[in-house]
Amino acid sequence: MKTGPRYKLAKRLGATVFEKAQTQKFALSADRAARNKRRSRSRQSEYGRQMLEKQKVRVTYGLPERQFRRYVDQALAAHDAKPVEHLHQELELRLDNVAWRLGLAATRRAARQMAAHGHLTVNGRKVRIPSYALGVGDVVGVREGSKRHGSLIGFGERAAESRTPSWLALDAKKLEGSVIAKPSTETADPAGDLGAVLSFYTR
Repeated sequence: MKTGPRYKLAKRLGATVFEKAQTQKFALSADRAARNKRRSRSRQSEYGRQMLEKQKVRVTYGLPERQFRRYVDQALAAHDAKPVEHLHQELELRLDNVAWRLGLAATRRAARQMAAHGHLTVNGRKVRIPSYALGVGDVVGVREGSKRHGSLIGFGERAAESRTPSWLALDAKKLEGSVIAKPSTETADPAGDLGAVLSFYTR
């Protein structure tokens, strides 16, 4: 997905959309830009706020508009009457996102590349689809031939210092993890206001 200048996008949508923008230097720069914007622009409309939240969530997960809209449509059509939770689970249970949450990749973008290049497995089988939908009980791992990849050197030490989400279980020695529960907006921080995102598409 083409995103354009990343720092410019991060200033508009928020630092969380790109991991490389989550630094103190960027935070100070973004704060100055936000203050200037408040002085020079009128109050943002509700439509504008919803659009901004939609863009923030879409860019954070690295999704093109068509694919993101498909997730939204599925959430709105769900029969559980909890479209926000449904949308959140659809996004969080993507293979690339789970690989990133487990720490197998430093960023979601890197996790997408790992999947696309055939480095990841699901239940022992190689899967090249970053958007592959996982479920409770599925095991995500690194293909045997990819375990010596440079980015995975020292993974065990790094994993010991990081915190794995409660809905995932990590086996650092095997370079694999499993989905032990469905993620919720409480166990996995949403990338934005998902209620506003759904309102944007149903306005």
